[in-house]
Amino acid sequence: MSELNYHHLRYFWAVAHDGNLTRTAERLNLSQSALSSQIKQLEDRLGQTLFERRGRALHLTEAGRIALDHADTIFSAGEEMLATLRDTASPARALRVGALSTLSRNFQITFLEPVLGRPDVEVILRSGSAAELYAALDALNLDVVLTNTPPARDAISPYLTQKLADQTVGLFGTPDRVRGNRPFEELVADQPLILPTRDTQIRNAFDTLLARVQAKPTIAAEVDDMAMIRLLALRGTGLAVVPPIVVKDELARGDLVQAAMLDLHELFYAVTLNRRYPNPLLTELLAAAVR
Repeated sequence: MSELNYHHLRYFWAVAHDGNLTRTAERLNLSQSALSSQIKQLEDRLGQTLFERRGRALHLTEAGRIALDHADTIFSAGEEMLATLRDTASPARALRVGALSTLSRNFQITFLEPVLGRPDVEVILRSGSAAELYAALDALNLDVVLTNTPPARDAISPYLTQKLADQTVGLFGTPDRVRGNRPFEELVADQPLILPTRDTQIRNAFDTLLARVQAKPTIAAEVDDMAMIRLLALRGTGLAVVPPIVVKDELARGDLVQAAMLDLHELFYAVTLNRRYPNPLLTELLAAAVR
């Protein structure tokens, strides 16, 4: 049985991701000729051409794409092993959490509450776009991604999606804006609204509700960050369309009050990979979240 030289495979993997032989050679402190020689030896071993040159750029052949898929799996598994064993030996275990940058901070805190402040746990929290977070999850730089928009699910998707919470959406504002028990149609006709942007599930559902009741509200602001929606509501800019968890502290203090609850819902999810060595802290949190 012929053996695979993993040094050759790693050099191929680096060039494939960089897409540039010169840049990879500089990064690895190798000459271009030495790097080309390593890849040529891998091609000879596999009996396949992995790259084709178009002008100055390198492009993967079909065999190269297959080899890259396997290389990603091999080196990701190695990184997972190192991360798992290092964390096991460490006095403080790390939990790496990614959260959509627009996601409610209060929801994030509620999810992480069981491990926050524990001396044996270090929480590493990163926010970003869905593309950034899933790329980090794929590279095993994150244990979980928290989101309100789950990734598409198909036969080759590597992601596991678990629903954590279902929050009913409401209208909330300062006490001087919310007087008496008024129907939804009157509220949206009389009060300016602070809305999530149109690329969110709440906004799409809310626009459908407006169309159903034939309401044409005044929109004071469209915001892609729940924390900013909360601040604008506190300022008295208008009524905020949010789940109550976003404004739970302000509701408790009486700074904001509920104007109406709507037949709309925001769902919160945890997205993970099916890992051979799942982080036990994450397992603990997911179990607590669904009790």
